[in-house]
Amino acid sequence: MTEQRRVIARVLSDADDHPDVEQLYRRASKIDPGISLATVYRTVRLFEEASILERHDFGDGRARYEETPESHHDHLIDIQSGQVIEFSNEEIEKLQHRVAEQLGYKLVGHRLELYAVPASGRSGAKKK
Repeated sequence: MTEQRRVIARVLSDADDHPDVEQLYRRASKIDPGISLATVYRTVRLFEEASILERHDFGDGRARYEETPESHHDHLIDIQSGQVIEFSNEEIEKLQHRVAEQLGYKLVGHRLELYAVPASGRSGAKKK
């Protein structure tokens, strides 16, 4: 692994959001000004092919990334602010398995994304 890829991997590892390639580039170039946008694109593609990264499309027209999680979680996207909140809910997990069973299938994976706006009187949920 090249030093520039290490920088990009570190930036991804340190991210507490779901950055797009241009955000990754800005963060990585602060550490190593010699990193090009093309290098970030190539590295992201390589990491995605190696299952190091997961790609998401949260409906804002940008591919967003996160390290492949060790444990499953779902996402709630605040469509007003763009904030992405990760959550886990055992009831939802059980329900998804039941739905697959009722339809004659065994669930082997899924991705759940909820799109929401803050409830009236609230400025948004707190990130967990």
